[in-house]
Amino acid sequence: MTVAGTTKLTYDEYLHFPDDGRRHEIIDGEHYVSPAPSTDHQNVSRHIQYALYRQLEERGRAQVFNAPVDVELSPTDVVQPDLAVVLTEHSDRILRSRLRGAPDLVVEIASPSTAERDRTLKLALYARHRVPEYWIVDSEKRCVAQYRLQSDGGYDEPDLHEESIAFADAVVDLTDVWRRL
Repeated sequence: MTVAGTTKLTYDEYLHFPDDGRRHEIIDGEHYVSPAPSTDHQNVSRHIQYALYRQLEERGRAQVFNAPVDVELSPTDVVQPDLAVVLTEHSDRILRSRLRGAPDLVVEIASPSTAERDRTLKLALYARHRVPEYWIVDSEKRCVAQYRLQSDGGYDEPDLHEESIAFADAVVDLTDVWRRL
């Protein structure tokens, strides 16, 4: 669902959105609302997060955040990705209230209500704000599309992964993730 208007919404307005169990986001000043994720969605998210946490955060290489965490890419772009990873060298992007600026990795787990937005609107958004790596997890097809930012500011064609995927030398065993569904 989107609520269109003539004025672009900003982070200041975002702070007044209701705490109603839904995911509220602002993309290019427009308000988007998604329902709470399914239990399968949460299982996939938790297992990917745990793998990244064990290999990156426990070793002091990054911080791994799960939804809901506000990511302010600009005053008119505030999203809540399923997972966001900020490498230690970019820890200045971590504020007490939110992440400000591009995480080093964003993971979105596609669901029926968000899949189209994840593959189009958010793909363009994350490229525009120079998120270096973006994963779209499709738990029904049991694969992950891995997009890497190119020097021209766009993403290359995605690499598709079914068995494992790596980021910053952390390897996520996808067969283990799928086995838990």
